[in-house]
Amino acid sequence: MSIAALLNRPGAGVVLLLIFYLLVAVLFSVLSPWFLSFDNMVSIGANMAFIGLMCALQTPLIIAGGLDLSVAAVAGLAGVVVALLHAAGVGIVAACLIALALGGGIGLLNGLLVVRLGLNSLIATLGTMSVIGGLALVLTGGLTKPLMEPGFNWIGSGQLLRLPVPLVLMLLVYIALGWVLARTRFGRFVYAAGSNAEASRLVGVPVARTLMILYVLSGLSGAVSGLILAAMLYAAAPDAAGQHLLTVIAAVILGGTSLFGGRGTVWGTLLAVLLLGTLNNGLTLMDVSSFWQDVTRGAVLLLAVGLDQVRTRAAGA
Repeated sequence: MSIAALLNRPGAGVVLLLIFYLLVAVLFSVLSPWFLSFDNMVSIGANMAFIGLMCALQTPLIIAGGLDLSVAAVAGLAGVVVALLHAAGVGIVAACLIALALGGGIGLLNGLLVVRLGLNSLIATLGTMSVIGGLALVLTGGLTKPLMEPGFNWIGSGQLLRLPVPLVLMLLVYIALGWVLARTRFGRFVYAAGSNAEASRLVGVPVARTLMILYVLSGLSGAVSGLILAAMLYAAAPDAAGQHLLTVIAAVILGGTSLFGGRGTVWGTLLAVLLLGTLNNGLTLMDVSSFWQDVTRGAVLLLAVGLDQVRTRAAGA
């Protein structure tokens, strides 16, 4: 059996990714005595939680044939909005609700541009990413804004059952989303829309509505991620999450979701998120320069896209 055919078998990509993750974990445990400690393992999940939340909703969007490059910029803007509103005297709950509504509204705008106006999703969301990122810089003058509110900061630094709150929230989202995609009619619509949009429309699948919902959810996931990141840092920076966009896309594709739509699982994405977090953590423990960590992220993205091409060709063979 060829490598392409092996990768195209159901669940094979996730199994291979799991094997690779275990090999990486063994390697770092040998190289660093602190790697396998409980605190370090939990820290990996907590530090990747805000990225994992963006990946979670990006997964069904890409499965359905969409793409949202603005999600990380939304995260930065959401944190900035909460910090500025709170500094102006607005209650923290109201400020968070406004930021979430803004994230959902941006997602709705992306959906209208792509679904209703027919713009290419890559170009449309690249444009909104630039606008949102620029707006966050304008609002703050490029400066980081402090955000000290005990109840709010607990979301980023508190614990539930000895686990960090961000990690618990991320896992709950993946469990809920995994159930929706596997057990509900909406989940079937997601896969149908990405497999063959035109044929799905002809048999009654609401492709446009499905994509609109997913774009709104993607915007919301960006806003939630931005709030968690601001709560973790006790401050909001306009470009706090922008540097992680490549990580979001790499995790989704590396986890087995096809850039061409129709295939993927949130569990593969979750495993890829943890793998990328483990790589960053292990390289940091080994005192590897952050510049080389950037090189590693780029290489992983290229690997993910290459594997996706191999799976796609095997499927079409």
